[in-house]
Amino acid sequence: MTKLSININKIATLRNARGGSIPNVVEAAKNIESFGGQGITVHPRPDERHITYQDVRDLSPIVKTEFNIEGNPVAKFINLVMQAKPTQVTLVPDAEDAITSNAGWDTIKNKEFLQEVIQEFKNNGIRTSIFVDPDEKMIEGAAETGTDRIELYTEDFAVNFAKGDKSAVKPYQQCAELAHKLGLGINAGHDLSLENIKFFNDNVPHLDEVSIGHALIAEALYMGLESTINKYLELLK
Repeated sequence: MTKLSININKIATLRNARGGSIPNVVEAAKNIESFGGQGITVHPRPDERHITYQDVRDLSPIVKTEFNIEGNPVAKFINLVMQAKPTQVTLVPDAEDAITSNAGWDTIKNKEFLQEVIQEFKNNGIRTSIFVDPDEKMIEGAAETGTDRIELYTEDFAVNFAKGDKSAVKPYQQCAELAHKLGLGINAGHDLSLENIKFFNDNVPHLDEVSIGHALIAEALYMGLESTINKYLELLK
């Protein structure tokens, strides 16, 4: 079964809109795990506009499932990950002013940089994943960095699937097959939702994990967090 890791950035966004500690991200993470969530994902950005660096420190000792920290590996981020020692770090090449992640790594141009960063994390027992577009050349480049996994950037699939274009899944199928052949684990995320997750999971082989945040938290406003998580788990079987 593909594991479900839940990104709780949007819970922090709601808290930060008013200040204080409501909703509480630590309690939310505990509840998500008790509802069956198989991982907690956070993506702290340099301006800390949603998940803060202190949130990461607070979450680190209480997450009992898999803890995944996403971000651009600048020095401040690397230091935070070394302190938190998560199960997995996902490297994302997002600019400081990016509203959300909008591109994968050029694993060829950034090969040496990624090799160095990945080795540092692996020396500390942290599984690594690289955020990549569904491009076979980028998958081949990723394999040369020493990463454990890739995370396929799924926005293009989600946008086109919503328009009725089911063929949008084909590049993901091909990249997943190649990544598996090259010995890489396969994660996926960005704009996956209850509307498209079953089709994606059924058609993309060798998926280890999907990371879902914005859609899941939005859907939970109508359905409740526990029932939304349970629905995703049903669809991922």
